[in-house]
Amino acid sequence: MCLRQRTRRFKGESGVWSGDELDLDAYLARIGYDSERDGELAPDLRTLTALHRAHVEAIPFENLDVALGRDVPLDLKSLQGKLVARRRGGYCYEQNSLLAAALERIGFQVAGRGARNRSRGAALPPVTHALLVVTIEGGQWLADAGFGWQGPLEPVPLRDGARVEQAGWTFGIGVEDEGIHVLRTLRAEGWADLYAFSPQTLYPGDFTVMNHYSSSHPQSRFLGQVVAQWPGAEARRALVRETLSTVRADGSAEERTVGVAELAAVLEAEFGIELDDEERAALERVHGAGL
Repeated sequence: MCLRQRTRRFKGESGVWSGDELDLDAYLARIGYDSERDGELAPDLRTLTALHRAHVEAIPFENLDVALGRDVPLDLKSLQGKLVARRRGGYCYEQNSLLAAALERIGFQVAGRGARNRSRGAALPPVTHALLVVTIEGGQWLADAGFGWQGPLEPVPLRDGARVEQAGWTFGIGVEDEGIHVLRTLRAEGWADLYAFSPQTLYPGDFTVMNHYSSSHPQSRFLGQVVAQWPGAEARRALVRETLSTVRADGSAEERTVGVAELAAVLEAEFGIELDDEERAALERVHGAGL
């Protein structure tokens, strides 16, 4: 079945995530999903796993529009224009809104969630991370293409005590008081919390509110610095301000400083992000101010 035929097959009534507006052929081409290799699309775990993995490996996490002081629209037309047609990346609200539209178009039951990021220490941060929960045959799966270099490559079963290994990286789920779910990752020193979220369902409008805070509030960690991340299978990379970090599944790690003159080259070589001349000059000014 060709991609055009599949697109007609899954086109239906408008859904919460505007899946009916998605150019499914273009999205699948962007993430490199091949039906002959990866299987025909269906609302099942095999498709969810393959689609999630392909999306994460193809579209980088980045905040460049925020760093440039631009608006970050979440309507599907804008997301397709940026992440698909222009082959750029985005952060959690963009990544997971696009993934939700694709999943909804295929026939999955998708719901949003809001999480507190625990990866930065013991402080109690606001709920600013957006993720997805997908229900398949009565079971729930955490799907998250937007947590950057620490995020899962594939869906994680949303049940207490679940533990999965993904290309040498191990993730687990715990449940705390009030039904709070926690995504954890196993490191050399033991389990570390990544984020925690309640079972409350969120919708695109809720993502818009969180997006407004992250893209414009003075206390947002995304303002005034360049951030680009990629959770690869063999190595995970993160550029935050001037530091480029690489971590491998065997626990080895390295860091180096990225100067202004090499910023554009690093973004292209390490994260697949190509800039035009105007973006390059503006980001170099932002990057230079932080050094």
